[in-house]
Amino acid sequence: MSTIFTEQETIRRNSLSELIRLGINPYPPETFEVNVKAAEIKRYFQGDNTLYQQASIAGRIMSRRIMGAASFVELQDESGRIQLYIKRDDICPGEDKTLYNTVFKKLLDIGDIIGITGFVFVTQMGEITIHARSLTLLSKSLRPLPIVKEKEDAVFDAFTDPEQRYRQRYLDMIVNPEVREVFIKRSQLVNSMRSYLNAKSYLEVETPVLQPLYGGAAARPFKTHHNALDMVLYLRIANELYLKRLIVGGYDGVYEFSKDFRNEGMDRFHNPEFTQMELYVAYKDYDWMMDLVEEMVEKIAMDLHGTTQVQVGENLVDFKRPWKRFTMFEVIEHFTGINIDGKPEGELVAIAKELNVPIDRTMAKGKIIDQIFGEKCEPYLIQPTFITDYPVEMSPLAKKHRTKKGLVERFEAICNGKELCNSFSELNDPIDQRERFEAQLELGKRGDDESMVLDEDFLRALEFGMPPTAGLGIGIDRLTMIMTNSQSIQDVLFFPQMRPEKRFTE
Repeated sequence: MSTIFTEQETIRRNSLSELIRLGINPYPPETFEVNVKAAEIKRYFQGDNTLYQQASIAGRIMSRRIMGAASFVELQDESGRIQLYIKRDDICPGEDKTLYNTVFKKLLDIGDIIGITGFVFVTQMGEITIHARSLTLLSKSLRPLPIVKEKEDAVFDAFTDPEQRYRQRYLDMIVNPEVREVFIKRSQLVNSMRSYLNAKSYLEVETPVLQPLYGGAAARPFKTHHNALDMVLYLRIANELYLKRLIVGGYDGVYEFSKDFRNEGMDRFHNPEFTQMELYVAYKDYDWMMDLVEEMVEKIAMDLHGTTQVQVGENLVDFKRPWKRFTMFEVIEHFTGINIDGKPEGELVAIAKELNVPIDRTMAKGKIIDQIFGEKCEPYLIQPTFITDYPVEMSPLAKKHRTKKGLVERFEAICNGKELCNSFSELNDPIDQRERFEAQLELGKRGDDESMVLDEDFLRALEFGMPPTAGLGIGIDRLTMIMTNSQSIQDVLFFPQMRPEKRFTE
């Protein structure tokens, strides 16, 4: 099937052919040496106008004003935009003016990538500008950017349709350069967390993405097949069980930034592929881990914003320590007026119906309690808050509470109405762990497709002995959403999962 081009695309392809006819390679193989960025010039030139007299800069043409033998161009590089002054006699010092009269004026377009050498000065209008001495075409753009006017002053359409932005992130970042700042903050966030953990001498490790058994969380997996081994493998839903094997092996502290995959619904808080950091530290418990989370997230806020206060939508969230702490039963009673402590499954079903909380017959006690909490409590927890001491049915990998029967030593940090992290005093009793796995198998028989499977090798590792351990999983995507005031998880993923685009599947 032949490709159908728009009028603008046809014009640009004709320009491409003409450039080649003139002997100009529109995609030259040579390097172009860049010695300065737009933002650096704007930051420092005002204080010392002797700087940048031999500037070499590259970027994309975002607008231009052609005025006969001279033109002004707005160039965008990684750091921002800067004005260029391009004079015909400067870039074409000899008799041949083809580079300016034909190439620059007629064959270059908004979106093309060029390299410029020249010196910096300030115009009569007070704008810092680079006076070009040479111009090199580095890449011809064959598609027009979403702008109203092509050739002169560019006025950009609002490229705001979320589906278009997420599908064409490269275009989103060109015309909405503030989007790039979100991902710079995300990188800074990860670096801040990594430096914090490294300073404590914890070891960063890597564990398998393809696993013969999935485990470490309650979720449905993605399944694949390994041809050479003729076996089913799963994309990991968590890396917990592998990291705890390393604690058994003798490391006192290990962590991993992991890509995990869960075959579940998608919304503005969930993507099937996501990133979390999991940490396991020997000889510690969940109380100790709460202190670490407070300290680490407070540091991240300071590193990114210079303050512990972060604007998130309409809320000003403050990460300054200490954070509030409530037990699961306390917070449910606070928001519903009902004390569910010790209630059997039948009563919990009746309470859920009374509260108009949706449940189904596959849900046992743990999931019913989780549903009540998720519907009636979680959305109202805006400031960072620890919810502790969960029912044992909800937490098959957590150690039983040292003083409260029927509960486990677990916490979640909730912020802006959503879970930020999950942590346990890790279960290291292999007999108890086997019984919990067997209980999960029974839930699977009831129809719970997120119940855990029994991992014999993990149980074997525990039987060799695992020291008391605190574990943590913290969602990098969720934390980035909060730290960048982003409304959707898709806003903090370069390439979120999307339905196939119709034009490419027909």
